[in-house]
Amino acid sequence: MTAVSARRRAPSIIGTVLLGAMVAAQVVSGAIDDLRGWTGLVVLLLAASSVAFAAGATGRPGRAVAAFGAVVAVGYAAELAGVATGVPFGAYSYTQVLQPQVLGVPVIVPVAWGGMGLAAYAIAPGGGGARLPGRGAAHVPGRGAARVLLGAVALTAWDLFLDPQMLRLGAWTWHDGGFYRGVPLSNFAGWLLVSLVVMAVIHGLLPEVSGTAGPAAVYAVMAVMETVGFALVFRPPDLLVAVCGGVAMGVFVAVRVAARAGAGARTGIEEDVWRR
Repeated sequence: MTAVSARRRAPSIIGTVLLGAMVAAQVVSGAIDDLRGWTGLVVLLLAASSVAFAAGATGRPGRAVAAFGAVVAVGYAAELAGVATGVPFGAYSYTQVLQPQVLGVPVIVPVAWGGMGLAAYAIAPGGGGARLPGRGAAHVPGRGAARVLLGAVALTAWDLFLDPQMLRLGAWTWHDGGFYRGVPLSNFAGWLLVSLVVMAVIHGLLPEVSGTAGPAAVYAVMAVMETVGFALVFRPPDLLVAVCGGVAMGVFVAVRVAARAGAGARTGIEEDVWRR
């Protein structure tokens, strides 16, 4: 193992451990029915796992941290504007459930934007690298605008789970309610708008994370756990949210799995041709 590969492997191992810890925390919180007390820890583990995976996959830990920090700043600015003016999500306010808070915005909320932002960008179609024998790894960029848009849709899909779950916990309230479990349509429009900015920031700072397995795994794990949570664990269960969120996030997971399988088959053919 070369020094470069070792430096990449270590963060990926850390990311795997952190992701496993996040899953364990989710399971424990559901088993003891204490979602409020465990929410902050779950988000911190999610974010740390995404950053570690991004650092390992790209070999650029400084850029991974910078991209995460920039997205956290974007998320905080959007939330601060939201609670102060109702733009871009609609009129809402946070309760005292999530602590600590800065100017009425829980610190853990922009951290969640950062962690899932990296994961959504990674799983969005249109990126990834290829490796040919003797030629090293080459990043094959997709269409930047399409990747940013699809990443924004992937991140917004997560909110089909997040908002109903946080409303159950009493973490925030919508002033006028809405059609989707009390969430207004303006919220999802706002999420898509902010997510576009988030994806553009990641695309500018760390485009190499597109198509990488680690951060994409974070997205896939969240999709599975949220679906199972709403279908089987939460009391009362909510099959509408389980189906809507599961399908919306599951599409990106399924496309990712299919793309990986196809890439593996093509790489096998290319390696055979190269040997010949």
